[in-house]
Amino acid sequence: MAMLEVRDLEAGYGEVKILWGVNLSLQEGQLTALVGSNGAGKTTVLRSVMNQVRPWGGSIYFLGREVNRISAHEKAAMGLILVPEARQLFTDMTVVENLEMGASSSRALKHYKQNLERVYTLFPRLKERYHQKAGTLSGGEQQMLAIARGLMADPIVLMIDELSLGLAPLLTIQLFSTLKQLRAEGLTILLVEQNVQTALSISDYGYVLSEGRTHLEGPARKLLNDPQVRTAYLGV
Repeated sequence: MAMLEVRDLEAGYGEVKILWGVNLSLQEGQLTALVGSNGAGKTTVLRSVMNQVRPWGGSIYFLGREVNRISAHEKAAMGLILVPEARQLFTDMTVVENLEMGASSSRALKHYKQNLERVYTLFPRLKERYHQKAGTLSGGEQQMLAIARGLMADPIVLMIDELSLGLAPLLTIQLFSTLKQLRAEGLTILLVEQNVQTALSISDYGYVLSEGRTHLEGPARKLLNDPQVRTAYLGV
């Protein structure tokens, strides 16, 4: 059984249709990349999965259950967690207060101490700055906090939108390494990312989105060597 499955997803904004039948499936313990150019519809897929954008058509299944009409809050409580683009932190709150907000569901509260220790181990810099306001952190530290807040929610599936956006190359490498570690621990991850080469290089499986449709899919290494991907996204 797929942990998360999207079938023939259609969605848009106002009268503008963005997604035209997207399909994807996440297998347990795998890191899956959803890549594509700007405007392909990647963020809309994640927002539709969370019901932040109401799907126009198609079906979304989480742990085998159809969840089209379930709210984002309820999905988060079930263990389907989104780390959004641009982080969307509570900038006037401290690091630890942001982490506490991530653990707001009864399910996550049961594992609060365990997950807090986990995120401080993954991101020691956050432990050093736990009383600092989130808005005063560097861009890289804010991205660490956004991921850590997602982990505090005790995710079964963690979806991350544009991990490397606006970050220096060294920080990007560090965060991709963290994703590999989380995958090794058994977490199921969906990564939406413009850095196609790096995303596919650390992933188990990949989907290429083009003009709101699933254009290609397959094992990530195979996609890296696909002539269409190399020409369109890698400049080869």
